[in-house]
Amino acid sequence: MSRILVPSTSPYASKLGFSRAVKVGNFISVGGTAPIDDNGKTVGINDPALQTRQCIKTIENALKEAGATLNDVVRTRMLLTNIDHWKEVAEVRGEYFKDILPVDTVMEVSKFINPEWLIEIEVDAVVQS
Repeated sequence: MSRILVPSTSPYASKLGFSRAVKVGNFISVGGTAPIDDNGKTVGINDPALQTRQCIKTIENALKEAGATLNDVVRTRMLLTNIDHWKEVAEVRGEYFKDILPVDTVMEVSKFINPEWLIEIEVDAVVQS
């Protein structure tokens, strides 16, 4: 079975040794995606909704490189440093996924590598052969 790696633009990728996404067969897994732009700068400092949009934009680009779209997503995981932001980020998530309704998990974590990040998002997708 072939293995396709989608590289990450994160400044941490080469230091920590990870890909943005991995496709094996029909399955694509997109790892914890932080709210950073292509230059490694945090987008939307102190704005959970804007950070969520940036995460989804990055995920969408990774899926495209792996031959998928957001419509192929079957699972999302939203990790928040403050669970009180759940409604704001869920509303943004809903804008992108309201028609395909993937399963979801929302959880609070103590912190991320960068303290400016309020959220990271992971997704799993399945594409047709």
